[in-house]
Amino acid sequence: MRIGLFVPCYVDAFEPEVGIATLELLERFGLTVEYPYDQTCCGQPMTNTGCHQEAAATEALFVKNFSGFDYVVAPSGSCVHQVREHLTAIPQTDEVKAVRAKTFELVEFLHDVLKIEDLPWAAFPHKVAYHSNCNALRGIDHARPTELNRPFFSKPLNLLKKVKGLEVVDLTRPDECCGFGGTFSVFEPAVSAKMGYDKVTDQARAGAEYVVSADSSCLMHQKGCAERLGVPLKYIHIAQVLNGAAA
Repeated sequence: MRIGLFVPCYVDAFEPEVGIATLELLERFGLTVEYPYDQTCCGQPMTNTGCHQEAAATEALFVKNFSGFDYVVAPSGSCVHQVREHLTAIPQTDEVKAVRAKTFELVEFLHDVLKIEDLPWAAFPHKVAYHSNCNALRGIDHARPTELNRPFFSKPLNLLKKVKGLEVVDLTRPDECCGFGGTFSVFEPAVSAKMGYDKVTDQARAGAEYVVSADSSCLMHQKGCAERLGVPLKYIHIAQVLNGAAA
């Protein structure tokens, strides 16, 4: 199976270790993983601000880079949601549709495509709060949102249960947005900060040592809020935990 690795721009710039962990984790399963060096953004920032047509060149480059792979995998639910649902500023050729359909976020790829049952190298003996990114939760069906009357399921929690020593703590409002929201945090900084402070307070109250998420963007926002509040929480991407990161 030939995998195209898409590393979002904010991961590349601020948390390259998440991209490295994703690569290493995929290779543990015997996959052939390639990183197209011409890749840039998926176009999400432009789309979020209403400048959809301005994303056309970025979208076309994404398709050019990732055509021909069996799957495209990225450690970001928000970016994958952008590709699958909003990569529409360019003509929807068969090539474009194929790339959009085979683009998967890391958790759903491991859970739904590879259907992994064991992570023998992974141990993380800590109390963990899991943060569900809004786009991953409601956009690509990572888990059941609490506002819906559906049977409970959670793909990330199913994977985390396979990590030795890891204990998940319960949040009071587990599906509430942390306030990052991409460009929302720029346009509404005070609201964004208050939402982040509420999220961090809930995590600390639950007794978490670490906060795990499938999206570095939310984690970076929450980490900043925790530092400002003086709350000694640590934040780590799920790719690093599943890859066997030692705390």
